[in-house]
Amino acid sequence: MTQQNTLFQDTRPKNYIGSAVLFFGIFFTATIVGILLITGMVTTFKIRWKIGYFWCAIIGWITKVFCGLTFQVEGMEHIDAKQPVVFLSNHQSAWETLALRYILPPHSVVIKRELLLFPIWGWSLLTLKSIVINRKNQRGALRALIEQGTRYLNEGLSVLIFPEGTRAGAGELLKFNVGGALLAHKSGFPVIPIAHNAGNYWPRYSFFKYPGVIKVKIGPVIETKGRKAADINAEAESWITQAMKNMD
Repeated sequence: MTQQNTLFQDTRPKNYIGSAVLFFGIFFTATIVGILLITGMVTTFKIRWKIGYFWCAIIGWITKVFCGLTFQVEGMEHIDAKQPVVFLSNHQSAWETLALRYILPPHSVVIKRELLLFPIWGWSLLTLKSIVINRKNQRGALRALIEQGTRYLNEGLSVLIFPEGTRAGAGELLKFNVGGALLAHKSGFPVIPIAHNAGNYWPRYSFFKYPGVIKVKIGPVIETKGRKAADINAEAESWITQAMKNMD
């Protein structure tokens, strides 16, 4: 897909102020929540998940009040909280890494190893059963994804993966890595695709956040038993591609 310009290149003073409030709000609250999560290792995962959930809700409130940015979700009926799945989502900004923790049932997220270099923030991600991969070692990363992902799925926890591997530009979709589909193929758990247009309002690598409504579309279940990973991957990528086109 071709890259589009951000819809609202609005640099009025209120957007400077709103974006600054959000930036510092994330910075300070993340430190507090990170400490709570780390000390929360003596409690259960359920409690730690709720801590992360409420933090994401707070960030969503700040985003709405100070940046005028909200979201709407279509397709929640496709999700059964009691049925673990592999969620495959496109990746455009930091927004979905926060909002999907709030929107989706409890799940494990695949993260890059470099995030653990951030004191408190990065360390706290380990308390939420994140799957840490080393992108410089593709074979090792794939093995970690399949081993840990299968274990969490069997424990009743879904897994969220951004198969593009990195953030794309607004309106752009990068080629999918096969890791998420391979996890679904080997574990036998279904896939649910997710599409959004967050990059139009919360662009990658940008300080500014623009007012509007981010659209999130959750697709129907993709069955994986008896299917090749390449076919699963192609179906998920095709659905997300079409869903993103329909958001224009």
